[in-house]
Amino acid sequence: MSLSSPAETARAPYHPLAQLANAALMADVPVAYELLSERGKRLYFPAKGILAQGAEAKAKAKRYNATIGIATDAQGPMYLQCVHDSFAPGISPRELYDYAPSSGKPELRKAWADKQRAETPSLQGQAISQPVVTCALTHGLSLLGDLFLDPGDEVLVSDLMWENYTLCWDIRLGARIATFPLFDRRLTGFNQDGFIKALAERRGRKLVVALNFPNNPSGYSPTRAEGGAIVNALLAAAESGSKLVVALDDAYYGMFFDPACETESLFGRIARLHPNIIAVKIDGATKETFVWGLRVGFLTFGTKNGTPAAYAALEQKTAGLIRATISNVSHASQTVVLKALLHPDFRRQQAEKVDILRRRAQVTATECRREAYADCWDVYPFNAGYFMCIRVKGCTAEAVRLRLLDEHGLGTIALGEHDLRIAFSCLLEEQIPDVFVRIAQAVRAVRAG
Repeated sequence: MSLSSPAETARAPYHPLAQLANAALMADVPVAYELLSERGKRLYFPAKGILAQGAEAKAKAKRYNATIGIATDAQGPMYLQCVHDSFAPGISPRELYDYAPSSGKPELRKAWADKQRAETPSLQGQAISQPVVTCALTHGLSLLGDLFLDPGDEVLVSDLMWENYTLCWDIRLGARIATFPLFDRRLTGFNQDGFIKALAERRGRKLVVALNFPNNPSGYSPTRAEGGAIVNALLAAAESGSKLVVALDDAYYGMFFDPACETESLFGRIARLHPNIIAVKIDGATKETFVWGLRVGFLTFGTKNGTPAAYAALEQKTAGLIRATISNVSHASQTVVLKALLHPDFRRQQAEKVDILRRRAQVTATECRREAYADCWDVYPFNAGYFMCIRVKGCTAEAVRLRLLDEHGLGTIALGEHDLRIAFSCLLEEQIPDVFVRIAQAVRAVRAG
């Protein structure tokens, strides 16, 4: 038996459920259909398969339910007591051990949607999809790539970017990463001119634009004026004929330490901006609720004139992709996050942790800019998130990184030729001054040979 060639596979008829989802998009949001990758167009959720029949049985099989692919006893899911002992009292086995739906626990999706709207006033009156639960942010970025990127498609990101973008979109899917300088030449803020120029150079084409604020690695988030300039630049590109998927990587949302920061996700404005723009918000509990290892994220779609049918089609395609790869996200993790979101003390506890990070950022801002270090590095703007970056002078960042490890027992991240990332998120306030003393010593030692 011979295997089909990629061309033959691409020409094969779409599954009827994929055809239904595609038809909904073509009828209501045709640009969304045009922006889908070939894989995205072929995707569907098996609404008539095992999962759908199991859901129907769950609702109607009152006597016996012989559809569930788990082991049960009279009380519900079977479990080992040595496993259950690790969970807090009051969490039932049904909230932990059963499978969650591929699109996520419905109560969690609603709670996160409510949170998004409460934090994003510009979403007032704007229809968006329900968030789909992902296995944290990396999974959300990967899903976005599968949905919208074919080999050779271009992704525009800032030059200071998370390295996993390259793995997710370039190495895995064959898309091309293009960059623009995140900061202006004087290192005073967001490079509006560079962003506008990069969009103009790609006028009239399909383009995925990834905006990561607060930025990893730089720790920068745009001011309100800069946020407005970004939105206006995207609008101008869409009006000129560009068809854009704008990915809002909001991994560090809420970690804003400067009153000038735009504290609302740009998703709210971009989701209602222009019919040629599909906004995709990738966010999660990972950093926002300080549960990195629980791996709970969300992917949400928004577009001008988006309809319930179109959003349902995008949600179903995303759920089908999750079903085809990991089946579903950990039910236990989703339950823990849901209980946190519904806890009456959640906002206060979250604010306490963010305030700790704010004080660390303030100490870092003072220490890294001391005149005594002016010969050692330039400081990239930072006002949010977990990180900050310096541009070392007269030597390579990798040489400094190794010297810090070998002689000072200090870990940092070298990026490119001259950039060094420092995570103040994991430094106590009293440790921060010594960190920069040691980095300066390492820079000077490397330069001295």
